[in-house]
Amino acid sequence: MRFAAACAIAREAGVLARKRFLERPRSQRPDFKGPQDFLTATDAEVEELIRSRLSELFPGDSFFGEEGGGSFERNVWVVDPIDGTANFARGIPHFAISIAFVREGRVEIGVIYDVMHAELYTAQRGRGAILNGESIRVSGLAQMNQATVEAGWSSRLPPEPYVTVVDNLKKAGANVRRAGSGTLGLAYVADGRIDAYCELHINSWDALAGLLIIKEAGGWTNDFLANDGLRKGNPILACTPELADALTRATGIAREP
Repeated sequence: MRFAAACAIAREAGVLARKRFLERPRSQRPDFKGPQDFLTATDAEVEELIRSRLSELFPGDSFFGEEGGGSFERNVWVVDPIDGTANFARGIPHFAISIAFVREGRVEIGVIYDVMHAELYTAQRGRGAILNGESIRVSGLAQMNQATVEAGWSSRLPPEPYVTVVDNLKKAGANVRRAGSGTLGLAYVADGRIDAYCELHINSWDALAGLLIIKEAGGWTNDFLANDGLRKGNPILACTPELADALTRATGIAREP
């Protein structure tokens, strides 16, 4: 029931987000939570829709959202209502809704909805990864000089370490990109569109759904939830199993943060 609900709620929230995106700039004026950290009214509106639907259906579950916070109990929904808010605010159609269900520190359900492309990525633990009803797998690529890696960036850390990571990846022969949504970067790894995603710090609401989907698609990830990653966030590295060793060396991101 939780899985079916998460899928339906993600699609419903996507209808609202798409409507608001197409209305901008008339209805949207971006604000800033910090340097290069956008906030729009739609983030809170979409989060409240997701929160209210889940609380109606599963009143015993706790909820934590990027905008409104919450609590982390035994059963918790961890939600990013719009990952890629800067893209949303600038009129770039590359953003997604992320919904994860965590039970006793283990992600059991992951749902990502690419709003503007109507692509629903889903996974239940042990049941494989699905995109719009079809099974997906990571690319299986093994050569760094053929790999495409998305390297995320955050203002929570100074720029120098990110520059070093990108430099190391380029020296190893990888094609490096950044599209402004860690959630969709992870989804693209699961679907084999890119071969890896890395970031020196990312929050759990951006990452948990994507990490489960990648694992269920046959991919490799570092132990993101180690050392209270659920509450504090962590470095993230997700890729084909064949690239794990080379990317660990290039990025400096350990298997267990």
